[in-house]
Amino acid sequence: MSNDNPAANGQAGAQATAQLAIQKIYLKDASFEVPGAPEVFQEQGQPQFKLELNQRVNTVAQSVYEVVLGVTLTCELNEKTVFLAEIKQAGIFSIEGFDEANLQAVLGAWCPQTLFPYARSAISDLVLAGGFPPFLLQPINFEQLYAEQVRRRAAEAQGEGLVGHA
Repeated sequence: MSNDNPAANGQAGAQATAQLAIQKIYLKDASFEVPGAPEVFQEQGQPQFKLELNQRVNTVAQSVYEVVLGVTLTCELNEKTVFLAEIKQAGIFSIEGFDEANLQAVLGAWCPQTLFPYARSAISDLVLAGGFPPFLLQPINFEQLYAEQVRRRAAEAQGEGLVGHA
């Protein structure tokens, strides 16, 4: 079955030259706090967890990027912070041959997805070392998060364009 779409054929050719390599994965920063210790270990009740994610991309060299996935996990019980675990999981990625849109998708979805298992392990280790039961972060669909971010930016840009014409 052949594809008669010239744009699709051109894209396939461009993607054939694209290269992506992981150069290094490392824990850039880690912090764990138990502000109410040791009394907090006596508290009873149902803990509430709040997860915050952020991402930063730095250009290291031509076609080489550092992607930093920030994960902050806060546990509260009876309106008090039980613990706060925060890590910055980083990776250095060599990315060549992608057009701008696909480069942004790789940096915004594929790289964080690659870093997430390491971040999940680091958070779990911190929580366990802090004297709490193991905590396993649930899987996150970074492709969906990236797609939502792109949609939100497009809507904001369209909204700004409309304001400028008012």
